[in-house]
Amino acid sequence: MPGSEPVRFGRKRALPSCPNPLFFQWLTELRDEAKEKGLKIQYTYQKAIDSLNKYPLPLKNAKEAKILKNFGDGICKILDDKLQRHYRQNGPNASIHSLPKGAPPPGRTYNNNNSSNTLAPSRKRNDAGKVRGEDGGTKKKKRAYVPLQRSGGFAVLLALYRQQQMPGSKGYMFKMELQSEAQPLCDKSFSVPDLGSKYTAWSSVSTLIQKNLLIKTHNPARYSLTDEGFALAERLESVEKERRNVPVEERRGAAGPEDEEDDAVVDLTASDDEEEEERESLPERASGETQSSGDAGRLSLPGKTQVTMTTSRKPNRDCLLPGTYDVVLCVDFIETTGGSHYRKQELVRELQRNGVGFDVRKLNVGDFLWVAREKVAPVPGRLRAPAARELVLDYIIERKRMDDLCGSIIDGRFREQKFRLKRCGLRRPIYLVEGSSSSAAHLSLPEATLQQAIVNTQVLDGFFVKRVQDVRESAAYLTVMTRYLSKLYQNQTLVCRSRELEGDVPSDEEERGNPSCSLISFAEFNHGAVKNKCQTVREVFARQLMQISGLSGHKAAAILEQYGTPHSLLAAYEKCGSESEKEKLLSCIRYGKLKRNLGPALSRTVYQLYCTPGALT
Repeated sequence: MPGSEPVRFGRKRALPSCPNPLFFQWLTELRDEAKEKGLKIQYTYQKAIDSLNKYPLPLKNAKEAKILKNFGDGICKILDDKLQRHYRQNGPNASIHSLPKGAPPPGRTYNNNNSSNTLAPSRKRNDAGKVRGEDGGTKKKKRAYVPLQRSGGFAVLLALYRQQQMPGSKGYMFKMELQSEAQPLCDKSFSVPDLGSKYTAWSSVSTLIQKNLLIKTHNPARYSLTDEGFALAERLESVEKERRNVPVEERRGAAGPEDEEDDAVVDLTASDDEEEEERESLPERASGETQSSGDAGRLSLPGKTQVTMTTSRKPNRDCLLPGTYDVVLCVDFIETTGGSHYRKQELVRELQRNGVGFDVRKLNVGDFLWVAREKVAPVPGRLRAPAARELVLDYIIERKRMDDLCGSIIDGRFREQKFRLKRCGLRRPIYLVEGSSSSAAHLSLPEATLQQAIVNTQVLDGFFVKRVQDVRESAAYLTVMTRYLSKLYQNQTLVCRSRELEGDVPSDEEERGNPSCSLISFAEFNHGAVKNKCQTVREVFARQLMQISGLSGHKAAAILEQYGTPHSLLAAYEKCGSESEKEKLLSCIRYGKLKRNLGPALSRTVYQLYCTPGALT
C-alpha cells in the first residue's frame, strides 16, 4: 500500500531503559536476599519489581511509589531508608535515576551464573515461579502441592500408604487409628494445638481432601488415598527410605549446608523435564533399595542418634501405668449453671467441702463421670504443661429429680436418654434419682407411674438405680464413688482402646470381678455421644420404631436383628402371601432376657405404620 509504513525486518527494537534503576536494583537485592533465606516475602518483592518495571515515569522518592500496585508502607519505608543512605554516601544532589559507576545497566544480568538476578524482562524463569515472554506478559507455572517433611499432611499420606502396603489391608483407616499411626511421623500434635494457635496437625487433612489426594467416606469417617495421593505418597516414601538408608556422616560430608536444607524438602516444583527425570529415577532408587540389605530398621536423623524403627507402638504410649494418673470426677456444666442457681451451687459447695477434686466441662451424655487423668509435669520454657491423656472409667451417672423425671417421661426425653446411655460405650450406667415420695405429690403424673418408671429402668433396662433424698446426699454419693474408684483402679494399668475399631465388647476382667482396664479416651467418648450427629439408617429406623407406644428399646433391637433397615422390612412384607401373614410377620420375634414373643398386636401396628397408604385412622 502506498501510504503505509514500510515493513521492518530483523531484530526487534530494544526496550526502553528502566526510568528508576536504583529502586529496581534495591528491590532485586531484597528479593534475592529473601530467596536465600527461604522467606515467602520474596514473592511480594517480585510483584513490586513487576509493577515498577511497567511504570514509565521517574520517581523522586519512595513515597511516590505508593501509587503503584504491591507497594505498601513496609516496602516504601525500606526504599526511603536506602535512599537516605545513598544521599549520605554520594551527596544530597546525587542522581537516583542512574546507577553508580561499575553497576550493570538495567536490562542485563549480573556477572554470575544466577539467572534469577535479572533487572529486565527475559525469557528466564523468575523467583515467583513465572515465565515472562517477549511481549512482557506473564504466565504462572503450574506448581504441584507437596506437604513439608514431618508436617501433618506428610504424616497422613505416609501412614495411609504404609497401611495399604500391609498384607490384608482394608484400604482405609478411621480417624483415631490414622492419628495414632501418623503421630510418630509428625512434629506437631494431632490433638493439641500449638501455643497461640487453634490449628493442629489434623487441620491439614482438609487441604489433602481439597487437593484430591485424600477421600473421606462413611460415618464414622473412613479415610483413604486417591490415585493421585497414592502416587505422591509413594514418592515421599521413596525419598524417606533414601534418607533412612544414608548414614548421617555421609550426608553431612557430601552435602554443604545449603544442600542439607534442600534435603529436608521434596522439590516437585521443577520444570516438566526435571519431573520426567525424577519419575524415571524413582523406580531405579526403589529397586536399589530392595536389593540393598542392612539396617532397614534403623532410622538416621540429622543431629540425633539412631533409633530402631519397628511396626509396634511405643510400650507406654497407649497405656497409663499405676501411679501415673489420678481419678477425677467430671461434672457437666449444666449441673452448675442455669436453672435453680442456689441448688446447683449447693452441689458444688458440698463437693468442695468433702474434698473431692472435680472438673466442670461439657458432657454430651450423662451428668457425671470419672476419668483417669495422666499426671504431667510442666516443661521448662513453656507457658502451659503438655496436654494430659484422659481415659474414661466405665461409670456414668444420669441425675434426675422427681420433677425432672416427670417432665422427661412426658416429652419423651426419658427413653431417649436411656437409649443414648446404653450406646455411649460405658458399661456401668447409673441413674441417680433425687427426691422422696412426698415430692411427687403435686406433679403431672401420678406417683405410681414414676415409681414404675424407676423400677423398669433397673429391672428391664439393666441400669443401677440409686435413690437419694436431696442435693447433700447426691454429693455424698459422688464423694463415696470417687474414693471407691480411686482405690479400685489404684494398682491397675489402663489401656486405651478405640471404640471405632474394636466396638463394645464385654470385658473379661468384669466377669472375674476386676475393673475393666480397657478404656476409651474422653475425646472419643464425647465425640461419639453428640446428640445431633449424623445417624445411620439403622439408628434412624430404631428411633422410628421406638416412637410406637409399647415398643421399647429391647423390642426395637430384636426387630433390627431380623430387619436392619426399612427396605428389608418392606421387602419381607412383599414376600408374604396374604394380609394376615403380613400382620403376623413380627409376632414371633423374641426379645429381652426372657425371650418373650413380640405379639400379634404390636406386629399389626408396625405393619399398619409402614404399609398403610395415606393417613392412619
